[in-house]
Amino acid sequence: MKKQKAKPKKIAGRSAKKPKAPSSPRKAKAPRAGSVIPKAAGTNPQRVHAILQKLDEAYPAVTCALEHHNAFQLLISTILSAQCTDERVNQVTKTLFVKYPSPKDFAYANPAELERDIRPTGFFRNKTKSIMGASKKIVQEFAGEVPRTMEELLMLPGVARKTANVVLGTAYGIAVGVVVDTHVTRLSNRLDLSRNTDPKKIEQDLMQVIPQNKWILFSHQLIWHGRKVCQARKPKCAECNLETLCYAKDKTV
Repeated sequence: MKKQKAKPKKIAGRSAKKPKAPSSPRKAKAPRAGSVIPKAAGTNPQRVHAILQKLDEAYPAVTCALEHHNAFQLLISTILSAQCTDERVNQVTKTLFVKYPSPKDFAYANPAELERDIRPTGFFRNKTKSIMGASKKIVQEFAGEVPRTMEELLMLPGVARKTANVVLGTAYGIAVGVVVDTHVTRLSNRLDLSRNTDPKKIEQDLMQVIPQNKWILFSHQLIWHGRKVCQARKPKCAECNLETLCYAKDKTV
């Protein structure tokens, strides 16, 4: 006969269970490969203050390099400046604003002719659509005046936060954000003020560490510094008054 297995003893009407082994404490999760821990010194208030002081010394009263006489001209120039130098835009707008002096003139222009007029700035087909679309909206919905709020400006074709911040800050003196172009992106990373690459996230990072009353001037200062000194391929670190505060990996000194 087969031997029957012994049944576990019942305790108070229930079968006895083996006691659970004590659980070992959970190990802390290791950071993911490639994750970056922000350096505390980068946005330290004293360091940020020192950076702002140095920028004030080098660029005390700089402003937007795009030549314009009103908010609408600045809007058009900023749209044209995408993937184009300010110098080239200024060359084009010298005659462009004479030929098209008002939003209505741009709104109802001949598209093919406008494309030829702005061709030297590149991406002329898309820019023509944006310029005509923004101009029509300004004429039809804003009585020919460039809006003064971020929300309304973002309703215009071809206008994102960078363009809106340029117009609000330079034309109207309204600080609702920080202009983030290629220069501001590069310098924000080199100066360890932001570890992000997305312009919207960089703007949010800068708005957290730069005083609001400095947002407009700070943007212009970084743009000028990026053009003159902290250039993309070979920064002129020996000429930079921020050199002692900077610990970027691609420093040239």
